[in-house]
Amino acid sequence: MKTAVLICPGRGTYTKTELGSLARFPDPALLARFDAERARLGQETLSALDGAQSYSVARHTRGDNASALIYACTLGDALSLQDVEVVAVTGNSMGWYSALACAGAVSPMDGFTVVNTMGTLMQEALIGGQTVYPFMGEDWQDAPLRRAELLALVEDIGDRAGHDLALSIDLGGMLVIAGNEAGLKAFESAVPPVQGRFPLRLGNHAAFHTALQAPVAAKGRAVLPESLFTQPAKPLIDGRGQVWWPGAATTAALRDYTLGHQVVEPYDFTAAIRTAAREFAPDYFIVPGPGTTLGGAVAQSLIRANWRGLASKSDFQRLQAEDPFLISMALPDQRPLVTGDTK
Repeated sequence: MKTAVLICPGRGTYTKTELGSLARFPDPALLARFDAERARLGQETLSALDGAQSYSVARHTRGDNASALIYACTLGDALSLQDVEVVAVTGNSMGWYSALACAGAVSPMDGFTVVNTMGTLMQEALIGGQTVYPFMGEDWQDAPLRRAELLALVEDIGDRAGHDLALSIDLGGMLVIAGNEAGLKAFESAVPPVQGRFPLRLGNHAAFHTALQAPVAAKGRAVLPESLFTQPAKPLIDGRGQVWWPGAATTAALRDYTLGHQVVEPYDFTAAIRTAAREFAPDYFIVPGPGTTLGGAVAQSLIRANWRGLASKSDFQRLQAEDPFLISMALPDQRPLVTGDTK
């Protein structure tokens, strides 16, 4: 049986092409419970959002809607896995909440409570924003000097009066930068446009993983008790690249990280993937839905870790063509490799 690390996607992965994704959710009764909880809270149900006739940026990217949608899509795909042994679970940003459920550190319903609560709190506060900028070129070769230059620029801008700016996510070959409007504008005007779309401001995203989110973290701690958490059944790799081992993690520490460091400090996705590769050496790196955009960041992180000698995009493409190891479950040709689906 093939071994795998499951890598849960974060915000921004449910786009117009993902409408209808929940049609393949394998547990209709569980999805109905999610819908009932949303209805009880006066929120639009996931079935209604996913079954909409058309995609709306204003509606579908809101934190109180997007977070729960993404969680359900990810969990559904995780429940659909067959004939693979998941040896560890990690995620990107909001994907940490999904990872908790996929690793058994919260029940599916308690995980829904965590993600729906945090998504709603962040949407209500909507403090600051995020912009994305690559330091790798289109060949995906590592560029540590360019990365250091950009981080120095971020620090310089963040030190200016009235400017909040900090690293939000170390995302493979890209940096997700977060701050207030003055900080973001200063950064975006200081870097040259590259690849036809960067710097890219992310709509309906707050300044996640920075000190600006301290009020949101405090509200989360006030309403999400330790009793929601339990010992993980699978090893969990967090946003520092650290492993939470079954039997060694305390529920108090897990809650403290989830509603503390994870919210207000930078999220090092690259370190999480490096740990996944080096500590667990899986046959597969599986990215559940929704979407496929996280696959590039996983590949870039593996290049930065020099996994199996990877040094460029062409190296990755060659190795992937020879024997696929990065599986995006939203891709029809890759999904059957880990679910047994024939349709």
